[in-house]
Amino acid sequence: MPNALAVRNLAKRYGSVQALRGVDLDVGEGELVGLLGPNGAGKSTLVKIAVGLVRPTSGSAEIAGARAGSRAARSRLGYLAELFRFPGWTSADEVLELHQRLAGSRGGAAERARLLELVALSDAAGRRVDGMSKGMQQRLGLAQALVGDPRVLMLDEPTSALDPVGRRTVRLLLEELRGRGVSVLLNSHLLSEVELVCDRVVILLGGEVVAAGTPLELSRPRGVELETDAGTTRTDGATREDAPRLVAEAVAAGRRVYGVRVLTSTLEDVYLEAVGGETS
Repeated sequence: MPNALAVRNLAKRYGSVQALRGVDLDVGEGELVGLLGPNGAGKSTLVKIAVGLVRPTSGSAEIAGARAGSRAARSRLGYLAELFRFPGWTSADEVLELHQRLAGSRGGAAERARLLELVALSDAAGRRVDGMSKGMQQRLGLAQALVGDPRVLMLDEPTSALDPVGRRTVRLLLEELRGRGVSVLLNSHLLSEVELVCDRVVILLGGEVVAAGTPLELSRPRGVELETDAGTTRTDGATREDAPRLVAEAVAAGRRVYGVRVLTSTLEDVYLEAVGGETS
């Protein structure tokens, strides 16, 4: 089967500005990929090309084997924009009913009820949008992206307006969707959330991929920390393989070892190294 998202040598120019410079990116079936980078890195342009809102200058983007922007691609795709707006006078149920009509979904009331339950809004089905908090509206936006059971989800900052409980709800939802084989491209500035939930991470800078891999692959060893009866010591540059030797040496020196911790760089460390300290 073709990848859920396949981007090949994708380039986009806006006048004199080169937003994307030959980007290659894949999202496999049931894979959750985090897209990171500072403002102006090209993340939103890539997502807009993938959903068919912007045409590339060169290169290609396909959704489940169909050209991005085509009817076939759109039918397999769910999208939540970063800056979305629903009519304030509509209820949550009415918003989903409208998007069912737009997507050609025949799921009816049962689908709407299921989606509202997924995003913890079952009790708000009849509530008007203008009476909802930003977090509730964000979760409603996620529900509309899932109308019609899309194979691929494009999510642009889906947890930006959520409190920690709301972010956990979304994280559990994404893990459930991955278990069902749904693929997700997640554009987010919340590095801790991306590190927790994503299978792979792609970092863009200046329209180019500057780092890609699993969080573990991108991490770097930072040393080994030993807690003994003499206090806590850290051996910089040591790796997991060095830990047994360091413990043995401490015991041989007459120390009591209470704990050992292998230190690695966080996704934040990797990100800051990749983008050279540029702000988001």
